[in-house]
Amino acid sequence: MLQTLPNTDIYTVDALYYEPQLASIHLVRSNNRIAIVDTGTQYSVPQVFSALTELGLSYDDVDYIILTHIHLDHAGGASALMQLCPEAQLIVHPKGARHMADPSKLVAGASAVYGAQEFNRLYGEIIPIDASRIYQPADDETIDFAGRPLTFINTPGHANHHHCIIDEQTNSIFTGDTLGVGYRALRDDNHAFIAPTTTPVQFNPDALHASIDRVMSYNPSTLYLTHYSSVTPSVKIIAGLHEQIDDYVMLTQKAADSGDQFETVLARELNQYLVRRCLNEIDSIDETTARHWIKLDADLNAQGLVFWWQHKRSA
Repeated sequence: MLQTLPNTDIYTVDALYYEPQLASIHLVRSNNRIAIVDTGTQYSVPQVFSALTELGLSYDDVDYIILTHIHLDHAGGASALMQLCPEAQLIVHPKGARHMADPSKLVAGASAVYGAQEFNRLYGEIIPIDASRIYQPADDETIDFAGRPLTFINTPGHANHHHCIIDEQTNSIFTGDTLGVGYRALRDDNHAFIAPTTTPVQFNPDALHASIDRVMSYNPSTLYLTHYSSVTPSVKIIAGLHEQIDDYVMLTQKAADSGDQFETVLARELNQYLVRRCLNEIDSIDETTARHWIKLDADLNAQGLVFWWQHKRSA
């Protein structure tokens, strides 16, 4: 059964990326038309098909496939879905559009992060998308989706090719990775542990601080995170994101003296920091659960932070 909040016509689909409830795809319904926000990978396509079937709809009813950004856990299924959805237009940030029309550099970059074997296991083949079917919205542009306004705002910091999408009908914002990751397993009835994500290679702490503030300036009632689904924002969550970004920078600076062990030391320190913080914020979470969900992000965050420290911070 699809997960949805009442009176929203927004449906969460599990992308089954790595494991259940790690990455979500969102379907927005308006007048029996569908917009898909983020796609998971090509291996997530059967999940989308099942969701459309449950709604009594088909690929023919998809008007838009919208990417918050082009990292492949968000965009890896776009080419497969565009082939299946004959009426769909791909909407992607202007700085990411060329990589969907020619994904060779995108594939090479992700392969460098994951390794060729793991890349193939996670993502498979990524094929080009016809440039004539790609639309690049300007910052603060509103698109009429079957009578439902969707507004796109530029939100760099996690990636330069990132925008968030405001659904005016529900006062909700699809945040991709700009508002961090907040897994269902790391929540209770009162609070969600949400951590910034600094995966390679475009982390910019000042830009990310500004983007979080920009998103929150719209006073959204709900945030839809790709990792994972709906969160009610709170002062504690947003303040925590800002604090963690600053702490990431501090931990990176301290680990930078480790020489060849820079990334290894930083990953270890990030793991310990995030686990400790999660356990302090969510009393009901046990350490084994926290470590399971935090390790992947901490390791990837370390890669992104090391790259930023070595290549970007003085640019």
